[in-house]
Amino acid sequence: MAANKISFKRRAELTLRDMKRSIPLYIMIAPFMLLFFVFVVYPVLRAVWFSFTDYNVLEKANFVGLRNYQKLFLEDKTFITAIKNTFIIAVIVGPGGYILSFLLAWMINELPHKIGTVLTVIFYAPSMAGTAVISVFTMIFSNDSNGYLNSILRNLGITDEAILWLSDSDVVMVVVILASLWMSMGVGFLSFVAGVKGVDDAQYEAGAIDGIRNRWQELWYVTLPNMKPQLLFGAVTTITSSLSVGSIGDSLVGFPSPNYATHTIVNHLNDYGNIRMEMGYASAIAVILFLIMILCNMLIQKLLRKVGT
Repeated sequence: MAANKISFKRRAELTLRDMKRSIPLYIMIAPFMLLFFVFVVYPVLRAVWFSFTDYNVLEKANFVGLRNYQKLFLEDKTFITAIKNTFIIAVIVGPGGYILSFLLAWMINELPHKIGTVLTVIFYAPSMAGTAVISVFTMIFSNDSNGYLNSILRNLGITDEAILWLSDSDVVMVVVILASLWMSMGVGFLSFVAGVKGVDDAQYEAGAIDGIRNRWQELWYVTLPNMKPQLLFGAVTTITSSLSVGSIGDSLVGFPSPNYATHTIVNHLNDYGNIRMEMGYASAIAVILFLIMILCNMLIQKLLRKVGT
């Protein structure tokens, strides 16, 4: 028992000594930590608190306990629809965009430097030029019979009548998913490009000596294990963006979407937070979305840690 007390005391002394030595480092990161707490930690904590209240910004928040969460899951059918639509988009856009980003980065690495640079810009541009991409998709999937896609389908004899791509609740989800996939080549894609290019050629040579005979084995045993940081970063950004899809649907099909066909959790959050000003209820929606993102990120990171092991 005494040995344990001495050991604990010794560890405490060493920790205190290390902290004293690191005071200059603490001072240097203090501005960042202050801003992080003010603009990230504090708003999250406030949102959690407001989720247990009835708050409309103009009046004092009134504590209502779990009433908002009860209403969300037991009374708000639109929210259940929003969860379903969000997961449909996330399951397709998340893994789809993630795999597509990696494959494109891998193929770009096989091309000459100048061509690879041009293709990287081309694939990354849609994530920056969101308005332009929405305009392109609006023209392609126009409801008009003379719209690009409707004209092609009519000329091929596939359909006689114009398909209401942006108004028919049975097809609008397809359009939103395609646009989301095209715009998913963001910073995660750039991290993959950097990760693939950052693998040392000597490791490929060592792998060949150890028995690697084709590109797929090379990918699994050399490239992926060396890209774990980029893979984890890409997973976080992809999951976050796929679960927070909302503005794309608003821009393409309007708000609310036909029969709430593309209504997501973010749309529901904006509805109650920015339009109805029911901030307590909106905070509860935000907390649920935050928890879903955290759980999905933990799951994906756990799976990615097994890559190459």
